Amino acid sequence: MYRDLREFIGLVGEMGLLRHVEGADAYLEIGGITEVAASRPESPMLLFDSIVGYPRGFRVLTNATFNIRMAALALGLDPDLSPLDALKAWKVKSGRTKPIPPVVVKHAGFLENTMRGPEVDLDRFPVPHWREHDGGPYIGTSALVVTRDQQNEWTNTAIYRVQKHSKNRVTVQFDHRGRHGYMIAQKYWDVGKPCPIAIAIGEDPSLFFAAIEPVPAGKTEYENAGGLKGTPIEVYPGPETGILVPAYCEIVLEGLLLPPDQQTLLEGPIGEFTGYYAGEPKPCPVVEVTAVHHRNDPILYGAPPLKPPRGAHFGPFRAARLWNVLEAAGITDIVGVWPHLSSLMIVIALQQRYAGHAKRAGLVAAANAYMGRLVVVVDEDIDPSSLEDVMWAVATRCEASESIDIVRNAWSSHLDPRISPDEKSRGVTTHSKLIIEACRPFAWKDQFPRPTAMSPDAARRITAKWSRALDGGSNRPDLGAG
Repeated sequence: MYRDLREFIGLVGEMGLLRHVEGADAYLEIGGITEVAASRPESPMLLFDSIVGYPRGFRVLTNATFNIRMAALALGLDPDLSPLDALKAWKVKSGRTKPIPPVVVKHAGFLENTMRGPEVDLDRFPVPHWREHDGGPYIGTSALVVTRDQQNEWTNTAIYRVQKHSKNRVTVQFDHRGRHGYMIAQKYWDVGKPCPIAIAIGEDPSLFFAAIEPVPAGKTEYENAGGLKGTPIEVYPGPETGILVPAYCEIVLEGLLLPPDQQTLLEGPIGEFTGYYAGEPKPCPVVEVTAVHHRNDPILYGAPPLKPPRGAHFGPFRAARLWNVLEAAGITDIVGVWPHLSSLMIVIALQQRYAGHAKRAGLVAAANAYMGRLVVVVDEDIDPSSLEDVMWAVATRCEASESIDIVRNAWSSHLDPRISPDEKSRGVTTHSKLIIEACRPFAWKDQFPRPTAMSPDAARRITAKWSRALDGGSNRPDLGAG
């Protein structure tokens, strides 16, 4: 697999999915171009250079894992698999993956350039102000925020958003106090100390994926990323903090996360993955940046949240975890699980074995669908990745008076745009979930009218055999594609 972000960009370029953009402005234009590109069918990766007001070589990368083919490549899968087959391949691979501890190396690519103390100047980087109503520029929308427990040396790496406020001040938004990074910092703050911190920008996609997946306290995400790649992640101790950071990331900020009773700054808002500004600006802990290191021609990797269905990082692959949860709960015969609209809608396809099978699957999924309001259960002949197929099943197999359930007071978040300001002020972070059974009625499913369309398996066989002809070439192996 790729060693770092640059090698990954090269592989995407070989796939024909990389676009070079010259002369864009970091204020609104990079964000606008990113959103427009993410809306295109191929959702290409974008590499910005010659950014207005900055020297050539100070670059910004976006749309790195929105396209399902690029996401598959990032996870070491065949990028030419169909969406559902790619998810199945990832489910198998992730189930077999064993953690591999990181290895400390003697050299780090990010040490090619260093600023310390009064030299620190974050204004040297083209930090995007993604949208007009964002609270400011964000240097970290995909950055690894790395902290180390002072008692047991546990290193936690996670994706928290990082807003730039000045040349040497950024804020870290932990979302809530249950985040591991916050828990580690709190131990320092409880004894009146700032928490040493490192922020790694431009890490490779395996580290990004590992950092957004749940990891138990005391475990490091580097181990999971190593297991994903099949080789240890190379790390290097930050010169200022000693915190282990990826040796070949693009930019590293080191500094001190100050106790909130010492200093905070208003953070946000920023457009959320729901497609709304659902959170108000609030005080967040401040990082006093004491050193900045970066590679020559550094790449600031940005992944701003976009309105669904755009901007789903790693596409459907995070659904493998919910699929495993369903199977662990004893839900058998699942043929697919698919997240639509950035996981705000979950679809489960299964072969019904008994009365209540579909309902049971829907209830377990609803209990584990963070912020998602819609859970749809369909039969095995429906491709859960196809919203058209799913809605056809809803329109023809769901009897509204019999096949819909509502679960109240379920798991949501303060980012939920449908929770009123008054309720949020009282700490309400729950909502209702709609479970739709769009399956043939189990009691007479064998008498249900037969569909006219071929099965998903048959469609895949036809596609594999005849795709060249359908794409304008010849299906005869002895003839060219002309």
